[in-house]
Amino acid sequence: MKIGYPCINRTLECKGNRTFRLRSYSERRLLETLAGNLACLAEVLRYNVEHGLLFFRISSDVVPFASHPVNSFAWWEHFRPQLVALGAFVLSHQMRISMHPDQFTLLNALDDTIAASSIAELRYHTRLLDTMGLDSSAKVQIHIGGVYGDRTASMKRFSERYAELEQPIRARLVIENDHISYPLADCMRIHEATGVPVLFDVFHHRGKNEGEHWETALQTAARTWRDRDGLPMVDYSSQKPGGRRGEHVEHIDLTDWRVFLQGSHDVDADVMLEVKDKERSALLALEAAAGDERLSTLHSERALGAVPESPEGESPS
Repeated sequence: MKIGYPCINRTLECKGNRTFRLRSYSERRLLETLAGNLACLAEVLRYNVEHGLLFFRISSDVVPFASHPVNSFAWWEHFRPQLVALGAFVLSHQMRISMHPDQFTLLNALDDTIAASSIAELRYHTRLLDTMGLDSSAKVQIHIGGVYGDRTASMKRFSERYAELEQPIRARLVIENDHISYPLADCMRIHEATGVPVLFDVFHHRGKNEGEHWETALQTAARTWRDRDGLPMVDYSSQKPGGRRGEHVEHIDLTDWRVFLQGSHDVDADVMLEVKDKERSALLALEAAAGDERLSTLHSERALGAVPESPEGESPS
């Protein structure tokens, strides 16, 4: 089991998801922004290894306008040395990486133009992870999409479009239950039709389900992962007190976290904390999990051991 957080480190000053307005697009602006984002990603990964946080979700915004027609620049070739170095760092420290396109990635959209744009977005995420040299355990997670007035037809459309995706995309893609449209049971129906692994979101399951207790649901989702997919991935959070339905808590509820650890003890999975204060809560979660037999020994070894080499391949000063 590895524990991590998504996209942004609040302790560090750098931001790895900087972008700019479409009307300001230029190749020079792209190169400058992407170079800065990759440098920040290197800094975040090094921080995570030093602190034993070995699961990280890379921001979808690391490459500005990556899937937009305005961006025809071969960024994956220009930045290949940096991306390969980042991937080598991840592999050498046995980290787990994921990505999560935004809510506008709708593979089952009724509009073919939206579906095509969504596939282009998946192609970008896959290309980034492929260029880093990461194996198929580095996943791209999406929700099923819209219901569009006909749940059965929309699920069938998702399955059909999934089957038409290029193999490299299919190798990385996983689907996630949500709290609005498609609970775990629907994800399992799509898994049965396609074989796509199901990432279990505990928080979303609590908001929408078909009566399954989350412990049982977690075990069901975990069985959809094959050896080549790596350990099952799980998203964890809890409801923000007084917030709108589905709003993630700002700071981890350690009582609820310990309930999750106890209830999930039969499933070895990598856990992504979707908590708003990011690494601050992840560090507390890691501390609270001390003694859990599933916890990767790498967590404590990295947190207490020597400072790792930087992702650029040079020893830090």
